[in-house]
Amino acid sequence: MAEAAMSMQVEGLYNFRDIAGMPLASGGTTRAGVLFRSEALGTLTQVGVDDLAATDIGTIVDFRTPTERQAAPDRVPTSRPFTVVDLPMLEGAMADMTGRFVAGGPSTPPPSEIADAMASLPTLGELYLEMLQHGAPPFAEVARLIAASTDGSPSAVLVHCTAGKDRTGVATALMLDAAGVERAAVVADYAVSQHNLAGPWADGMLHSIASFGLPVSPELRTLVTGTPPEAIEQALSWTDDEHGGAAEYLLSGGLQPAELDGLRARMAG
Repeated sequence: MAEAAMSMQVEGLYNFRDIAGMPLASGGTTRAGVLFRSEALGTLTQVGVDDLAATDIGTIVDFRTPTERQAAPDRVPTSRPFTVVDLPMLEGAMADMTGRFVAGGPSTPPPSEIADAMASLPTLGELYLEMLQHGAPPFAEVARLIAASTDGSPSAVLVHCTAGKDRTGVATALMLDAAGVERAAVVADYAVSQHNLAGPWADGMLHSIASFGLPVSPELRTLVTGTPPEAIEQALSWTDDEHGGAAEYLLSGGLQPAELDGLRARMAG
């Protein structure tokens, strides 16, 4: 089921995919060329930039904070217009979690500060619940952008953060759940990011964190590079318990019923 989303080659990216072919509870599957997800776009090669320009994407949603964007600017194609929508969310921003250590330069923080940081690490599930408690309006805006997309011109939506697994993973799960995708498939799409990021991306991120004096414990490794199914299951269970599901959660963030219908129509086709 993790292979349901369409794997696409965009040179320089590890976690890019079209969220297509996902089974709907009512029958059928999600459409191709409507919703894409990825990590940050700063590592695109020139070939990758051209690859991205050749997709149906017209809107790029960036969940990163200004600090993250400044540290690693996206490479956006200039061969045709793209609309970039900044929806910064602090929860899930690993760069900001370690920012208190790196703001003053690459010096190693005092052991007491490292110990305090390691003792207060949230689990991914806890991180996602905090994200959901504060993030209904920006997540509703993503749904609104998808509902407003058309087949007539490149207007598909790409959502991304830094790794493309936490803020992006929660956003994608909400869109899929609201559109009526089978829950097991929603979880499987989230979980595949750990496989996609394993290797050079994960190794580089962990090395960067270790260089600032943070010991790479199993808990920190999961927080930075992991996508355990139970984390997104916890998030979706929260929307079920608190709102009655992802659709109702998005409505609580300002999405209109007609826009919810539009999201479902675009995703299902």
